[in-house]
Amino acid sequence: MVSVPPHVSVVIPAYNSERTLHACLSAVYGQTHPPVEVIVIDDASTDRTREIARRFPVRLLQTPVNSGPAAARNRGIKASTGDVIFFVDADCAPTPTAVATALRIMADEPDIDCVHGVYLTEPLYDDGPVEAYRLLHAHYWRVRNTGRVRTAIFALCAVRRSVFDDVGFFDERLRASEDVELSDRMADRHGIWLSADVTCRHDDDSRLWPMLRKQFGRSQMLVPVAVRERGPAGLRANRPGGVLAAAAVLGTLPLAVLTPVLLVLPGLALTWFVVADPGLAGFVRRERGTAFLALFLGLHFLVHLAIVCGGAVGGVRFLLDSDFGPTHRLAPGTSR
Repeated sequence: MVSVPPHVSVVIPAYNSERTLHACLSAVYGQTHPPVEVIVIDDASTDRTREIARRFPVRLLQTPVNSGPAAARNRGIKASTGDVIFFVDADCAPTPTAVATALRIMADEPDIDCVHGVYLTEPLYDDGPVEAYRLLHAHYWRVRNTGRVRTAIFALCAVRRSVFDDVGFFDERLRASEDVELSDRMADRHGIWLSADVTCRHDDDSRLWPMLRKQFGRSQMLVPVAVRERGPAGLRANRPGGVLAAAAVLGTLPLAVLTPVLLVLPGLALTWFVVADPGLAGFVRRERGTAFLALFLGLHFLVHLAIVCGGAVGGVRFLLDSDFGPTHRLAPGTSR
């Protein structure tokens, strides 16, 4: 008996995506396994996003007010008809075989209901060293974790429709970590696979302060999401030792006010940070050389400071505000 390939709906949430949406849609329509439909959800953009989307034969949905990626994806899921929903962020351009490869993995592993992929180190548009740092790190930690995982990152991700019938939709209260929260509900009953063969080029952050501000905001969800995880921890982009070392630098640096001799403590903590992830350092050196590695480690340290500060603020908010963070558990087919 010949099996019928699943029908695929591509869902693309977009907000002020005029810079990247044309490249994204061109890549989606260039897939070796063409989708039966492409749905773009314009999340109340103020730029030319809708105009660019209309250049392609997409189904364009619009939200009246900006509601975030969780709400946009939920609207796309409900409007779609495919057996498999392939999510693509508007700043990603999937390589031609991304959809076909995800479907092959699902066919080969019947208990796998979700396949997500990896950013390439080559950017969609080359915007300088900050973006290079972001992509090198994003590529490395994903490739390091390929195989069966408990977390899905929905920037480039195929999911069987039946998953949403079972566990419900994205938590619309969340503007960050919404994919981690949904993964937590999925992982015990639906296999998740991270594949280095499902790839895309990504237009990542290219300016230092916006990158750190975004990391600070996202990290505020670390505590509530971790507390409410019901199973083993999912994917972690950064080594715990590096995060602890950055926290130690912050914690010991004020001691130098007592005596300069105590500067040795943050110095030791900083050394600990530098050697905390030798695999990452070796990867960056091979890709871009020793000089860039020094810049990479400097940026990586600043990101870790943002993680520590964001996590601390998020922990306080979680303790003081019972409504902060994800919904404890969503009933199937509902969202908040």
